[in-house]
Amino acid sequence: MCLAVPGRVLDIGERDGTRMATVDFGGVQKEVCLEYLPDLQVGEYAIVHVGFALQRLDEESAKQTLELFAQLGMLQEEFGDPWEAAAAAGGAPWPFADDPDGPEGPDGPEGPDGLAVPAGAAPHGEVRQEEVRK
Repeated sequence: MCLAVPGRVLDIGERDGTRMATVDFGGVQKEVCLEYLPDLQVGEYAIVHVGFALQRLDEESAKQTLELFAQLGMLQEEFGDPWEAAAAAGGAPWPFADDPDGPEGPDGPEGPDGLAVPAGAAPHGEVRQEEVRK
């Protein structure tokens, strides 16, 4: 489901000739296009849909809506990681959780990018000796 979510404008700038803002949606911050609301200012609230601020909203209405969305779990549904949600729905733990079992992680040592190295594989950026062909 794709919602129109109220958010508070934190800062405004320009990117490639387009007026953009960083908007806070109850703790989640996203970049939003302000072309439909060119006079929107820092501190004001707007309803945002698919990355575009569409309508100005008063603070009380915005906070009530954000609270309701949070209670219903809709903010996580809208802004959460879809891969994490799919893993949870399938009953599997999210494999990229922050340090679930210490520095080695659940599957053994990690490569320099923080991803687990599968058993029998060389760490990222290294070549196993038997893989080298002469």
